[in-house]
Formats: sequence, structure tokens, C-alpha cells
Amino acid sequence: MLLPVLFALGAALSNALATVLQRKAALTVPKSEGLRAGLILDLLRRPVWLIGIVVVITAGVCQAVALATGPITVVQPLFVLELPLALVIATAVLQGRLSRAGWAAVGTVVAGLAVVLFAASPAGNRTQVPMTHWIPALAGSVAAIAALVVAALRRPEGRGRAACFGLATAISYAMTAALMKTSMHTLDDRGVGAFFTTWQTYGFALFGVCALFFLENAMQSGPLVASQPALTLGDACVSLALGVTVYAEYVRTGWWLVPQLLGAALIAAGVLALSRLPLARALASENEEKGAAADADSPAP
Repeated sequence: MLLPVLFALGAALSNALATVLQRKAALTVPKSEGLRAGLILDLLRRPVWLIGIVVVITAGVCQAVALATGPITVVQPLFVLELPLALVIATAVLQGRLSRAGWAAVGTVVAGLAVVLFAASPAGNRTQVPMTHWIPALAGSVAAIAALVVAALRRPEGRGRAACFGLATAISYAMTAALMKTSMHTLDDRGVGAFFTTWQTYGFALFGVCALFFLENAMQSGPLVASQPALTLGDACVSLALGVTVYAEYVRTGWWLVPQLLGAALIAAGVLALSRLPLARALASENEEKGAAADADSPAP
């Protein structure tokens, strides 16, 4: 179990670092109203942005290895650490500052995650899934995503719209991980040819693209305090459900549900507190002024 945990943590750390590096690169690009055709060309001339892309690829490789070697119910919940890690890295790279309340929120997320994983004690690592498991999972996920997108489009810009798009992103990320897990086992068992001919490979690519699209809409639709908790908790919860129902993984139930719910509440409280920080908003918004990150949080008293 140690190997998938280490690779999942590596993926979370890489994603967090990539977020900070890409934000740092964006701060060096001249701002303009609306879309600008030369934006990508400008970014391509920024070494820090190119490093960020390499880190994103590294994160994808780490996630693939983690899913190939461990239960999805262990791997995906560890990604709730992305936001705390991104803020910690940003304090150094963007010269920001976390107050005592910010550090307390980071500790709350870590503690909550530890409680959840200890109480749930996930186990199992099925390598292949029959279509009788995939069909309801795919149908339910697509229906839920469609309903959330419709609900988002019917709302004006604000918290409700951002939360709907955030949850749609979470479901897409969870399905991406679930499908990727089967694809990685196919690659390991039957080689590259089978990897590129199995439908799960194209399935996780499609859900991954959708996740990025919904994430961008979530960021543009409303405050991070609305979208980030829905994204963070939604990904973990949906992944847990997919691990149990699709991959027949095991988590403890009965009275163990009490500490699991307590841990989830701690994670929710920590993520909510972190998403309220100016530093978190500076990382998420392309419209922040260049100096916002440096003044991201007030000094600890």
C-alpha cells in the first residue's frame, strides 16, 4: 500500500507545484481585455510556464502509477491535499504569506484526511471491471454531470453556478481516475497495443478534457469559496463510491462511519477556510493584480 500512497502524494504535490508555476508565469504576461491570440506564444517564451507543463505531465504519470498499484479509494482522496500544498508552495514561490489561521486550516485538512483514511481502511485492487459495472457508473455520472451543467447555466454568475460547475468537475475527475485505473492495468497486463485499443483509454481522455473545461467555467463563474469545496470533496466522495461499486473495493462501515464523517467535516472546514484566503484567490484568478500574492494574507499576530 505504500507505493500507491507515495505516488499519489507525488501527483498531488506535482499538481500543486504546477498551479503555482503557471500562476507565476501568468503574472508576467501583459494583461488585456478578452481573449488574446498571442497568449500561448507569450507563455511559451516563459521557462517557468514550460517547467509547469513538465510538472503537469509528471503528475499524470504519478497518478497513473498510483492507480495501477493501489485502490482508487486510497489514491483519489489524497488529492484533497492539492490546495494546501499549493498554498504552502506559493508562500515561497510567489512570496506570499499564510497567517496562523491559514496554517491551522492546512493542519485541519491533513488531520481530517488522516482520520478518514484510518477509519475507512480502504482495501482491494481489482484489475478488470465487467461492463455490467461500467454501464450504470457511466450512465449515472453522465446524467449527473448533465444535470449540474443545466443547473449551472440556469443560474447567474455567483456561488451557485460555481458550485455546480465545481461538482461537475469533481465527477469528471473521479470518472477519469476510474477509467484510467483499468487502462493502466491493461497496459501492464497486455501491452501498449491493448492500451490504445481499449475503450477505457479514450474514455478517461474524454472525461479528462471535460473536467478541464468545467474547471475553467467554475473558476470564471464565481468565487473559489464556492467551487473549491465542491470540487475537493466531490472528487473524493465520488471516487470512493466508484471504488466500492465499480471496483468492489472495501471500506469499513458500521460505527466506523462516525469518525469518517468527522474527518470529512474537518476536511470541508479546512478547505472552506483555505479557499477564503486571498492567496488562494490569487492562485485561481487570472484577474488578480501582480502584487496580490505578495500581500495574500495578513501577518500572524
